[in-house]
Amino acid sequence: MTSTPTTTTRPATPWLRRFHPAEQAPVRLFCLPHAGGSASYYFPVSRALSPAADVVAVQYPGRQDRRAEPCVDDVRRLADLITAEMLPWCDRPVALFGHSLGATLGFEVTLRLEAAGITPVTLFASGRRAPSRPRENEHVHLAPDAQLLSTIRRMSGTDPAVLADEELLRSVLPAIRADYRAAETYRYLPGPPLTCPIVVLNGTTDPEVTEEEATAWTTHTTSACTFHTYPGGHFYLNDHAAEVIQLIRESVA
Repeated sequence: MTSTPTTTTRPATPWLRRFHPAEQAPVRLFCLPHAGGSASYYFPVSRALSPAADVVAVQYPGRQDRRAEPCVDDVRRLADLITAEMLPWCDRPVALFGHSLGATLGFEVTLRLEAAGITPVTLFASGRRAPSRPRENEHVHLAPDAQLLSTIRRMSGTDPAVLADEELLRSVLPAIRADYRAAETYRYLPGPPLTCPIVVLNGTTDPEVTEEEATAWTTHTTSACTFHTYPGGHFYLNDHAAEVIQLIRESVA
């Protein structure tokens, strides 16, 4: 007989968003946004997976309703804070999905969860090279505003409504710059690999991830590491949402 997840008392937190609560779901999926992204990016994922999975999206400080809060521009510090918020929600099997910066954060959070005795069902690492493959020539976070805005537009991951509103776009620049600083200054500290499976997802023409950089994720787990590629660039998942969501559903079933 399998046990049914039950409601537990958890503290209210500005870090986590449940758009479609599924308290009886057998698995909880934590979703971590890309640089400049917010929890609302995962609203469609939450809607599609409920009630099979209880989707919890992470909201970083410095954006949307947390805009007045200081940004955190260090991956390890951010991972510490996120893990502390997640732990009370780990009353059932958990999985993590992170895109771009979110994939690096997902890796660091998973390290912390496993150190606490919690082994996720799966870590989904999307649109990001392996932690052990830094690029030393990335300095977008130091660029003038105009160049940073150009990079954001080129990536095609920002809401068109935001891109069309120059004032709004500039108001979110501090959070975007902090996220890029976190992503570009992160350096992997060698240590024991994860024990949970890793599912790596990438776009075929993503300039941010080479095949070798993606393959290197295999060195970061003692479990299975599988790879899935989709036509498109860094935000391939915008055009292949249904396929990615189906992959998540099958992987955590």
